[in-house]
Amino acid sequence: MSNIKDLYDAILVGDAKKAHRSTQAAIEAGLGPMDLIQQSMVPAMDEVGRLFEAEEYFVPELLLAGRAMKSAMELLRPLMIASGQKLVSRIIIGTVKGDLHDIGKNIVASMLEGSGFEVIDLGADVSPEKFVAAVQECDPHVVCMSALLTVTMPSMRTTIQALESAGLRDRVKVLIGGAPVTRQYAAEIGADGYSENACGAVTLVKNLCSAA
Repeated sequence: MSNIKDLYDAILVGDAKKAHRSTQAAIEAGLGPMDLIQQSMVPAMDEVGRLFEAEEYFVPELLLAGRAMKSAMELLRPLMIASGQKLVSRIIIGTVKGDLHDIGKNIVASMLEGSGFEVIDLGADVSPEKFVAAVQECDPHVVCMSALLTVTMPSMRTTIQALESAGLRDRVKVLIGGAPVTRQYAAEIGADGYSENACGAVTLVKNLCSAA
């Protein structure tokens, strides 16, 4: 099972090239995509999260681990599609309208994907209408919204209202985050949860999906 350990180690240290090589070797050895996700990637990203919480890892390490995980997923995703395999839960994520900051959102998206979720990243400056359309088309379990600017935070409220108007609010859980966002604001606008960092966001998503 050296291929599983090699991929785990590559993600943990943020080595994207090694992660790609290890994944290719594992595929050639006959290991399935879900085996690699469940036995290598999810445990590795869990450990990255633990190290971050312990203040042994910081944002650069999270970014590198996410990049390594993505390099592995580039090889696994086509195999999963071809075999009809699907990840357990689908998540839509985006930075709200008027806000072009996406580093934090990208970290959360990478950690969610590495934790075994199907992630649809809408990017930055995402309008309420685009969130609504994505929910209608993709039927996600959770919608995650990010804002780094105080002036763009109202877009979170507007997006939740748009989901309500479209009759979709009861179908999804909504999580928000970003530097100026608070737990109080999440409650005020009717979000289902809030996290101040990527690790907390992943934990929240896991809890919401397991309770569904």
